[in-house]
Parts: sequence; C-alpha cells; structure tokens
Amino acid sequence: MTNPASYRPKAGEIPTQPGVYRFRDARGRVIYVGKAKNLRARLSSYFQDVGNLHARTAAMVTTGASVEWTTVNTEVEALQLEYSWIKEFDPRFNVKYRDDKSYPWLAVTVGEEYPRVMVGRGAKKKGTRYFGPYSHAWAIRETVDQLLRVFPMRSCSNGVFKRSGQIGRPCLLGYIDKCSAPCVDNISADDHRDIVDDFCDFMAGNTNTFVKRIRSEMYAASEALDFEKAARLRDDLGAIQKALEKQAVVLADGTDADVIALAEDPLEVAVQIFYVRGGRIRGQRGWVADRVEEGGTAELVEDFLLQLYAGGEDDDAVPREILVPTLPPEPETFEELLSERRGSRVRIRVPQRGDKKTLQETVARNAGQALMLHKTKRGTDLTARNQALEEIQKALGLDEAPLRIECYDISNLQGTEVVASMVVFEDGLARKSEYRRFVIKSVQGQNDVASMHEVITRRFRRLLDEQARSTEIATESGPMLVDPETGRPRKFAYAPGLVVVDGGPPQVAAAQAALRELGVVDIPVCGLAKRLEEVWLPDQEDPVIMARSSEGLYLLQRVRDEAHRFAITHHRSRRSKTMVESVLDDVPGLGEVRRKTLVKHFGSLKKLRLAELDEIAQVPGIGPRTASAIKDAVSAASGHTGAQTVNTATGELLEDS
Repeated sequence: MTNPASYRPKAGEIPTQPGVYRFRDARGRVIYVGKAKNLRARLSSYFQDVGNLHARTAAMVTTGASVEWTTVNTEVEALQLEYSWIKEFDPRFNVKYRDDKSYPWLAVTVGEEYPRVMVGRGAKKKGTRYFGPYSHAWAIRETVDQLLRVFPMRSCSNGVFKRSGQIGRPCLLGYIDKCSAPCVDNISADDHRDIVDDFCDFMAGNTNTFVKRIRSEMYAASEALDFEKAARLRDDLGAIQKALEKQAVVLADGTDADVIALAEDPLEVAVQIFYVRGGRIRGQRGWVADRVEEGGTAELVEDFLLQLYAGGEDDDAVPREILVPTLPPEPETFEELLSERRGSRVRIRVPQRGDKKTLQETVARNAGQALMLHKTKRGTDLTARNQALEEIQKALGLDEAPLRIECYDISNLQGTEVVASMVVFEDGLARKSEYRRFVIKSVQGQNDVASMHEVITRRFRRLLDEQARSTEIATESGPMLVDPETGRPRKFAYAPGLVVVDGGPPQVAAAQAALRELGVVDIPVCGLAKRLEEVWLPDQEDPVIMARSSEGLYLLQRVRDEAHRFAITHHRSRRSKTMVESVLDDVPGLGEVRRKTLVKHFGSLKKLRLAELDEIAQVPGIGPRTASAIKDAVSAASGHTGAQTVNTATGELLEDS
C-alpha cells in the first residue's frame, strides 16, 4: 500500500487549466483516468487525509504510485481525450459497463455493389448501416421476412450470391418474389440500390410515405381493373402493417431519442436504454457495472454517456435528444461534443412530464428489474455463494466458513418506537422463516448502542434457554435439536457461525459485550458500516477492507441491507398504529380498549381517514355519535399525516403508511 504523500505533486506544479489526468501504479500501469475543469483543484482533492476519502477513492490513491496530466484548451477536448485514454488503457478504477448480452443489429451492407440485409453482431464495420439493436435475432429475421415482399433486396450470403450467378439460376427467394435476383441480372445494380435506399428509409422511421404510396398504387390498380396487382399491393400493405405493429408508437411527436435510466446500490449499477426512432421503440440494451469510484448518479450518467457516444464511429447512432434521469455535471459540454459528432443540435435533458416522463419511468423499472435479476442470479449461484463464505472466513480469520449468518439492525424515529430486526442467511441464502422482530423495551431515547446490547442479550439468552431445554438427535443431515416433549425441531436453538451488526465499532463492541456477559465466547462478531462499507471486528483499531468486487463483501452487504429493510418495515407498521392511537386520544368517550379495536380493524391512519362514517360505526363498540367524533378527529389531523420524517438512526426517509 502506497502513501499518497510520497508522490503528491507540488501545488504550484499543477496547472489550473482544463485537462485530463492519469494515475499509475508502481508497475507503470494506468489505473484511473479522469478529467477536470481545473486540474489543480481536482488533483489536490485526492491528496488529503486518506481517512476522509471515499473507500473506492482511498483504494485508488493508495494503489497509485504516480500521477500525470495533459492540459487542453476546452472541456470538449478533455472529454475526447478522456475517452481515448480509457479505451486505450482500460483502467481498473474506472466504471466499465458490461453489456448484459450480445445484442443483434439489423445490418445493411450499403458499401457493396449489391447491398445485403442481415443480422449483425459485435463491433460495427465501415460501409454497413445498422438499425436496432434488437432484443433477439429472431425478431430481426421475422421483421425482414415481412418486409422482403415489399422491398425485395438481397439477403443471401456472398457464397450463395456467387453460386447463383455461376449457375444462372436464382435461389428460392428469387422465385417467391422476396428477392429481385440481382445475382442473375433480373435487376440492375442502380435499381437494386433504389430498393435498398427505400428499405433503409423505411427502417429509419419514414413509414408513412411508403404506406401512402402503396395504398394509392393499390387503388389505382383496382380502378384500372388490374386486380392481380391490386391484390399483391394489398398483401404488401398488410406486411408493412404487421411489421409496424411490432413497434408501438410511444412518442406521438415522432421524436428520435435515447431514453436512459439507472438502478443503483452501493456496489453495482444497472443501466437500461430504449432506442426510440420516429416515435417507436426500435431496440433496447442493458448493462451492469461495478461501482469502483466515488460519485453519485450524475457522475454515473456522465461515465455512461462518455462510453456510449463519445468514441463511436457511427455518427447516426447519436439521436437528436437524450433523456437521462439526472443531468451530468457539465451537460453543455456533452451537448457540444455530441452535436459536433451528429452534425446538428443534440439535447440532453431530464423529462419532467408527459409521454417522455412516462417512458423513462418504464425504462427505470426495466433497470430495477435487471439489477434485481443480476443479484438473484449471483445470489443463487452455488459457486459464488461458496466463494463468498470462504472469502468471509479468510478475511475475518474464522475457524470455519459461517454457514449460518445472523444480522441485526436498529430503527427508530428520534428515539421513539425503537425496534430491531434479526435476519438469517444459511449457505448464503435468506431463511425468512427464521427472521425475528424485537421491540426495544429497556432503552429510552435514541441510543443505538444500548439498543444493540439489549437485542443481542435477548436473542442469545433465548438461545441458551432453548439449548438447555432441547434434546439432540441424530438425523441423515446431521444432529438436530428437538423439543423433548413434542419432538419438533427448535430452529431458534442453533448458534450462528457469524453475527453481523449494522454499524461500526460502537455497535460491534456492544454486541461483543452482551455475548461475554452471557458467557458466549465462541460466536464471532463483526459490523458493516454503511458509508465506506468497512468491516469492523471487536477490539481492533483498523477495519478489514474487502475488495469492492468480492463475493464476500457482496454477501455481507445483502445480509445488512435485508436486516435494514426488515427493521424499517417493522418500524413503519408500529409508527402507523401509534399515530392512530395518538390522534384518537382526545376523542371523548373513546377508551383504550376501543382505540385498540379501531387500530386492529383499520390498521393505519390512512385507512381510517378514508373510511366512511358508516364503516366506522360498524366497528364493535363504536356508535354513530362516537364514529362522527372519530371522523372529525382524523380529518383535523389529515394535514399532518403526509409529513415526511427521517429515521435518525439510518438517515432513511420514512413516509406515512
């Protein structure tokens, strides 16, 4: 590990101009590339106290051994140079968006004498025009098959084309009128080129022109009594309509836009993009990337735009409009760069209302589902789970892999309604049937440390009691603790291989103290701090730093996040009931028993407020007069029920249920 002070340049040596900088490691490899409006201000921020840096940034500067920079004249030049260096050096600490699959494109080889339509994958080639991408290759083939009867252009391989020319006989497509057979000179190269141009125009979104033209030709043929031609044109029109039905109109103004949305967590980010051309969704792509550098959503959008557009060779791939969830830090610079590439004005903006806002919400849902699916696949991968448990064992110095992990989290609202959660993971998978909730009883006010001590004490005192009352029997899967009277297994009597608490050294110390007071000395404890994702062990001054991409850290984070979710859910439920009771305190003639009956019947203040007077009066013990008083009370309190509050223990926004 390198001390950043050892290679820190003098402040006076760093220029204040815009530029691009590179960090190199001890072997001279480029590990990070960045750009800045002011190189001096940006680079100076890296060489502060490492403890004040984000964990990812701290890992980068302690891995580096030198830093160098290049000044440029404008921010657009800085963007271009940054992309070139990222592409050339592939730095490990820059975000890399990994495409979640190899997407196919509809490709037209316009550079050939007789252009061909086909399915294309991989890197784009010069002399080829691309449409899409599409989700599946079969979708391209199905679309092309519909359109070849209207635009009978070549779709065969070079080998088939050459062989047909040699034998003087076209292939089957030529006989069924799905190819104009240029291989046997049934059509000239210029006429075939006209068909190809019409096909490309149609795929580019100029569909109305062709529909109107074919419809007018069909009516003209019908009036001329050429019913055979009219029937053929009718079938062509049907083929076009069928192809268009697969591409629903989402933007009525015929906009060309790329709609981008992100779903992120502290470790990974999923990106989805919908390609809208002529108001229709032409394709969709998705990426998943590890978050290996500091920055929020705006910086992630900046990285994605840079990788997607800045270095491409196809200028047609840049649309007129790019819709993003959050503007990048310097949107004007990006707009200038992309406008130069496109040759016309490009706008980057955040949709605020209407169809575009609705479409981006759809893309965001797709991104969220993609991230969830990615995590689910990762969590259910047996190899990855085994690797995660082995990494945790090695990092924490455990005697054996923690096959059962229990995690605890505290949730409160300014010291009120303090609750705790316990979640259980076995073999890296959640065991929801063994989750437990706790209401903290002995701690007054906001004291997470004392609350953690109480919940650990209660859980493991119960463990000792259960073990004392249980009988161990042998089974095929190993020894099992059962109730001697009923013979049923006592699931709560099994000791975990690792206790994880949500928090840093104070929470870890409280959990360890509770275990020692109970005489439990063989269960390891660790804490996972949210801000820097550091793993803390009892009685150690420095945290354990696990690699950001490690399966072990990913599993610990999943366990911690699940405990946090479970605690918040419990807290909201209790807070809602408390709000109902507090609003009803001043209702005359309404005692404690009937208040609890109302809480049990309606469940939340929101449902009680929406209930009709007759519904309230039907609750046992509540008459029409009392129901009217209850309705008045909840209506008077309606102005306060929508207020947002913050969980001071977690920083999470809580909303009225």
